[in-house]
Amino acid sequence: MLSGWLTVQFDTEYFKSRQILYPSAMKLGNLVQDNWIEGDGDGRILTSAVSGEPVASISSDGLDFAAMLDHARKIGGPKLRKLTFHERGDMLKALAKYLDEHKQEFYALSTQTGATRKDSWPDIDGGISTMFVFSSKGRREMPNDHVYLDGAVEQLSRNGTFVGQHICTPKLGAAIHINAFNFPCWGMLEKLAPTLLAGVPAIIKPASSTAYLTELMVRRIIESGILPAGSVQLICGGIGDLFDHLNCQDTIAFTGSKTTAEMLQQHPRVVSESVAFTAETDSLNMSILGPDATPGTPEFDLYIQEVVREMTSKAGQKCTAIRRIIAPAKVAGDVVAALSSALGDIRIGNPGSKEVDMGALASQDQRAEVRDRVTELSKQADVVYGGSDDFDLVDADARKGAFFMPTLLLCEKPLSSTAVHSVEAFGPVSTVLPYDSIDEAIELARMGEGSLVGSIITNDNNVARELVLGTAAYHGRMIIINRHCAAESTGHGSPLAHLVHGGPGRAGGGEEMGGVRGVLHYMQRTAIQGSPETLSVIGHRWIRGADEKDPGAHPFRKTFEQLEIGDTFNSGSREITLADIDHFAEFTGDKFYAHMDEEAAAKNPFFDGRVAHGYLILSFAAGLFVDPDFGPVLANYGVDDLRFLQPVNHGDSLKVRLVCKQKTLRGDTGYGEVRWDTEVKNQDDEIVAQYEVLTMVATDAHWESVQ
Repeated sequence: MLSGWLTVQFDTEYFKSRQILYPSAMKLGNLVQDNWIEGDGDGRILTSAVSGEPVASISSDGLDFAAMLDHARKIGGPKLRKLTFHERGDMLKALAKYLDEHKQEFYALSTQTGATRKDSWPDIDGGISTMFVFSSKGRREMPNDHVYLDGAVEQLSRNGTFVGQHICTPKLGAAIHINAFNFPCWGMLEKLAPTLLAGVPAIIKPASSTAYLTELMVRRIIESGILPAGSVQLICGGIGDLFDHLNCQDTIAFTGSKTTAEMLQQHPRVVSESVAFTAETDSLNMSILGPDATPGTPEFDLYIQEVVREMTSKAGQKCTAIRRIIAPAKVAGDVVAALSSALGDIRIGNPGSKEVDMGALASQDQRAEVRDRVTELSKQADVVYGGSDDFDLVDADARKGAFFMPTLLLCEKPLSSTAVHSVEAFGPVSTVLPYDSIDEAIELARMGEGSLVGSIITNDNNVARELVLGTAAYHGRMIIINRHCAAESTGHGSPLAHLVHGGPGRAGGGEEMGGVRGVLHYMQRTAIQGSPETLSVIGHRWIRGADEKDPGAHPFRKTFEQLEIGDTFNSGSREITLADIDHFAEFTGDKFYAHMDEEAAAKNPFFDGRVAHGYLILSFAAGLFVDPDFGPVLANYGVDDLRFLQPVNHGDSLKVRLVCKQKTLRGDTGYGEVRWDTEVKNQDDEIVAQYEVLTMVATDAHWESVQ
């Protein structure tokens, strides 16, 4: 790692180099209609959190915000919607790889935000990783198509000629991303990845104090040439009259204070147009120490480690940081002593130094804000560690940098106090809240009135269940840590792209990420109704009752491109004999009484005698529909939604109807996934089994190359 001095010099050289490109030195650009434009005037000066020296200036004055929205809707949106989910997923993967190649310059500049290299890892590598996750989710869990089918088909008529289906399609507007100062990279990418995967263009508005890091990353995104024109625009500064031009197709994703969120949600245009608004706001996250986790247990030590990490990581400037330490009253003193000792070992100073554990707050204004909040908290709680402006710094000047000492408070009467449950000091500050019973711990957790995340550290699974059931309604995410999972746990404060990030009440009531759920925030869910054939054409997925086509040859002789949705194969029949059942039982070892004992099977309410094995039915069905010769079908890799609907007795006959249900091309692999709707019927045309067979089928080019 570079020393603190070298890091500052590196960043200074970086900005000097930009003077060659930008006449106004260090002035951040706005990306408007695919062009970099500086705002009017000198703009606001942004200073280093470490040295207090100017880093950049920022202005969005003079921008045409209506034109930005128009450009997103008319240029970016149509270009993104032409791509399938898989193509957008490939685009995200390529972009993530490109950013990964340039991440060292992001790390170097991140130092000026007050972040250590360890602090920068979840922001930079974590943001890039989020793009990789959404790329994978899009290619694995979404179709290689433009329509996402949500849920099962609903039969709406007696004979099945009128059905319903929910579909999701990209909204035709823009996504407005308003981000917080504490994660200038991850905060942008965790919103941008699902938005682009949905096929929606974004207008990004970073928080001003750390916008220089966001702007640098956006420059790299644009210079990569990977995104279609109009996919991304950037506002460095205020949003002017942007909201005056929103419509019902736009989406707002906001991260910041609850007060600001409420103001924006009440904007007349947001209200009149019913603009979708997702907010992630204040959060007094709690962590509960279980009554079993006494000093000397692994869980007690884990708890101390977790709280210290959450208090000092990013200097406590995390929306997921632990603000309320809910611990058994009998060990509250031990918790205070252990935390005070551990916090005393934290080295504060220049985040570019290897000797530093915790850097600075993002700005002098932020430090003043945290001081004010500690003053409010100290009216109902005692400062038991920290709270002083007189502390040692490593390679830094307290008069210039925005440094703040980790501060621990103890509230002896948390049930009758209000500030500890309503005032958030957005820095390295947390309060110990003692409890006497599990019910009291639950009540204290609820008093936060909604949090992004809560954690429970206990080795008693029954206690964990009671606490989760009592508090989950107030949390967007909960993590339970004990000695068995701690080594691989991602920790209290780490949102993951796979899971929702958001929370009820004070936390804003929204959700972000959560895999495909996060993508659907930017799409419109629509219920469509019509005939099975019509809905099959719209969704590119065959529905029972739709036309069954004569493929002209066995469908297993067709390549991926030659197959058509609805291609149908009807097999001949095969009788099931008692000898077949006996042989299958001997061969497999499955001698369940219903297959072997006539008298015992007859006592079963579902059967009237010996029945064929379910897997015998599947095996015989495969023998009826499989074309055995070498052909384009490369592999059978699974069966989905298998149901046995009717028992098969010896003497019954089986036949199979196989329909090409859905096709999903797998990029440049040379093959695609084909789902086959499969029905097995008996001699009376009763369905005895139904399921989907999944196969990999060669493309024209691959099939031609191997013949």
